[in-house]
Amino acid sequence: MATTRENGSLYTNIQNNIATIEFGHPASNSFPGELLARLTKELLSVGSNNDVSVIVLKSEGEKAFCAGASFDELVAVSNLNEGKQFFSGFANVINAMRTCGKLIVGRIQGKTVGGGVGIAAACDYVLATESASIKLSEFTIGIGPFVIEPAVSRKIGVYGTAELTLDATSWKNAYWAKEKGLYAKVLENQKELDKEIDILTSKLASYNPMALAEMKKALWKGTENWSALLEARAAVSGELVLSDFTKKALSKFTK
Repeated sequence: MATTRENGSLYTNIQNNIATIEFGHPASNSFPGELLARLTKELLSVGSNNDVSVIVLKSEGEKAFCAGASFDELVAVSNLNEGKQFFSGFANVINAMRTCGKLIVGRIQGKTVGGGVGIAAACDYVLATESASIKLSEFTIGIGPFVIEPAVSRKIGVYGTAELTLDATSWKNAYWAKEKGLYAKVLENQKELDKEIDILTSKLASYNPMALAEMKKALWKGTENWSALLEARAAVSGELVLSDFTKKALSKFTK
């Protein structure tokens, strides 16, 4: 059952050396800043747990995986400091995913937008359903996916990121995402998705934890500057959200 909590929900379950982190929010599993901060903290905590070999990251419900950042909080940004802080939420999550020390398997059961695409890209291995279409719609409101771009480009390349970003009003289906390298496998439905995740994570949890940890380092080689890079990108987006263009665009969606 999906959460009704205004600031969202976050639960972790650890069994057989597999940690399942599940987030949720009544607005299509979008992220208010508080929930992003909780997820960042939880990823680092679970990552330092010696009883955990692999992490599964999933969201609640059967529909959207993640609708990105909280729209209400985006509209409320009123100065540069608030803007940078707002966009730093996803920067912190991506950096936690990068540095937590444990391989992360993403479970993408439905559509994902904006920052949600960044989270999917920051997973080390992603399984999805046929319903897991993606879209980066930031250009439509005068900003861009600058914080998540390094993670997305790392997975699908600069050309794929350009295609996804510039065609800001179109959804790309799950098979497009698989072809580009964002998804490893696309399953017919959630039952098959969960079955495949169980098989994969059980195998991973049976492997040498030291080998898994070294593989995590190898996969993220070359990203050592991301803490500073993503912080700078958050500042860029924080400035753009205050532009007249963006304020006018956002006003169309507010009462």
